[in-house]
Amino acid sequence: MKTVLIAFDQYLASEGLSFEAVIIGGAALILMEVVDRQTKDVDCLDPVIDARIKQASIEFAKKNPKLRLQENWLNNGPASLKRELPSDWSTRLQEIYRGKALTLTTLGRIDLLRSKLYAYCDRQTDLDDCVALEPTLEELLECYPWVKERDASPLWPDHVLESFEILAGRRAYDFIP
Repeated sequence: MKTVLIAFDQYLASEGLSFEAVIIGGAALILMEVVDRQTKDVDCLDPVIDARIKQASIEFAKKNPKLRLQENWLNNGPASLKRELPSDWSTRLQEIYRGKALTLTTLGRIDLLRSKLYAYCDRQTDLDDCVALEPTLEELLECYPWVKERDASPLWPDHVLESFEILAGRRAYDFIP
């Protein structure tokens, strides 16, 4: 994905466009060199991708078939998370990429960890990413109440506890909230 974003940066510059965004998910972890894996998209938390940038991302994908990008590779899929994060999340952003026309930031560590832990509990596919982030026991204890409150299902709290226990076990911690 890093190669894709470097090429997209050059494409935006050639089109006279620029874009600044807060990204999360696999693309952010790849840029931060936390994980070394593939991802199919870039999840933009903020801002809403305007029509010019969206169209440019679609055209870029079409002009670069070797990259095998889907039309919606640059998306606002996780945008609703903004309402769920602590209100001061934007004060903890960290820059992870600066090109000619593209600047990407991501959440501060604890907020990024919250988002990944929530995704792990929700989808059960993000355990390896959570392990790669190397959360401390203190960070898990800090994030646990927030993740536990994200779903109204009566089964959710037990599911979150079980998921955190699995992650803590992978980190050789005893997780007792």
